[in-house]
Parts: sequence; structure tokens; C-alpha cells
Amino acid sequence: MVITDEKTASQSETQTASQIALQAEMLANRLQKRYRHLKKWARRTGCDAFRLYDRDIPEIPLVLDLYHRAGGPAVAGALYKRPYDKPPEAEAVWLSAMRGAIQDALEVPPENIFIKVRERQRGTSQYQKTGGSAETAVVSEGDLRFIVNLSDYLDTGIFLDARKVRAFLRESAQGVHALNLFCYTGSLSVALAAGGAASVDSVDLSATYLAWARKNFARNGLRDSGDAFRFIRADALSFAAQARNERRVWDLIILDPPVFSNSKRMRQPPRSGSDHSGFFDLKRDYRALLEAMLAILAKG
Repeated sequence: MVITDEKTASQSETQTASQIALQAEMLANRLQKRYRHLKKWARRTGCDAFRLYDRDIPEIPLVLDLYHRAGGPAVAGALYKRPYDKPPEAEAVWLSAMRGAIQDALEVPPENIFIKVRERQRGTSQYQKTGGSAETAVVSEGDLRFIVNLSDYLDTGIFLDARKVRAFLRESAQGVHALNLFCYTGSLSVALAAGGAASVDSVDLSATYLAWARKNFARNGLRDSGDAFRFIRADALSFAAQARNERRVWDLIILDPPVFSNSKRMRQPPRSGSDHSGFFDLKRDYRALLEAMLAILAKG
């Protein structure tokens, strides 16, 4: 059905109490089913935290992760902003019902449910706090440990959907010199170090995240020994340019940039004929970014 009239579209998205209740029931059923399926795997693999729900039902655009911790289970996640306008009051009523479904399905107390609203990021908004209650925990992924903050940021400090990436990097790390750009809280760097990397350089603009990365290293018994593990506050592009001038290279480079940034500390990649408009846009600048990485990647 194609809706062309704005008034009709608005009315079509107005949900009744019975519709909200039905969606809450659908979510609860889905969570219970997923938890029954995953809990044995989690016990067997030693994973304290894992994704339970990722927008499985289109009309319930939530992403929900379950964290087992000393203070009891917690759920952290996000509501993805809808592609249509929905009154904030109506969204609050709907989200309250979904919280109730989470509480009932997983027996998680309401104070342990942390849901933020995820919108398309602009500039440096990915680095901003959304709260201040500092609900932190340490979760396990096999024999690795990671510090998470469930309450204060849009992301908790570890991307659970990158578990296989961490496992792959750990298996590939023995003896390599690795560079992790836009390193966030360093979980991929921890995996590399635990896998026997000869050196790991973690680069990020955020002092908060670099401090967090250091704590993750310490939590896993990975102590600084000379220049084996370095935590560098820098713009990735400036860092790459300096490394090229110094003829430094790495065997393995992790590149996970933001889609967009207008941070004053993150400059646009140098390109001939560009207007250097003072912001980074991945769609526009990815080629220059990849060329900068290839220049500091070891041969072979």
C-alpha cells in the first residue's frame, strides 16, 4: 500500500493500546525463544554478553544485548529512530510497553534495562555521554575480559556483533605488528595482544576511550612492556601521514572509521583539487583513506 497523503500517513502510525500490547507480546516471545537457544551456547563458550534481538520484527526496531554481571542480568540496547514522524509521547508509551516485555521475558528488573535512541550520527556525537549513572561491569568473552558501561553512552564499550572478528584477529596475530585506527575502547587491540602480536598501536581521538582501552589491557593482564602496546591520541589521517614520512609500516591494519565527522581534530584527507571543507565524509573520502593505509601496510 502506497500512502501519499501526509495526514493519512500520520493517522496510519497511531497505535491503539491493543496493537502495542500485541507487539509487546511478540517481543517477549521472541526474546524467550532466543534466550533458550543461546544460553547453553553462552555457558559453553564462556560468553557473559551476547545479542538477543536485532530488529527481528520490522515494527519493533530495537537492538537488545544481554549482559550477565555480578549485580544480576542487565539488558542494554537502542531504539532505532523510525523513518516516519511519531509523537514523542506516543513513542514513550510504546517503549514503556517494550521495557515491560523485556522485564517479563528475561526476569530483568526495570532498573537494569538501559535503552537509548539511536539516530544517524553527525560530527562527534558518537563520543557524547547520554547519562551519568556509571553502571559499569566486567563481562567475559572466553578467557578475555572487557569493561562495559551500560548507562552512560550510546554504545557500551564493546560491539558484541564483532565477536567473530575478535576471534579471527586473535588467531591471526602471532608475531605481527598491528595498528588499530579509530580503536574505540580497544577490544580488537586486546584480541590482537592476547593472540601474541609483536606490537599493537591503538589510535583514537578520544582520551576517554584510550583510557578505557588501557584498562581493558590491564584487566587481561596485558602490561606495557616497552613499546609493545602503545595508546596514541591522534587523528588517524595525520598519524598515517606522519608514519609514511617516517617510513613506518604495519603487518595488519584495522580501519573502522566513522561515517561522518566535523571534529576540529580530524581533518579531511588531502586530495588534489579538493576544497578542504573541514569535515570527513566516508562516502566521499574513502579512497584517500584507503590509499593512506596502503602506504603504511607492509609488503606481503
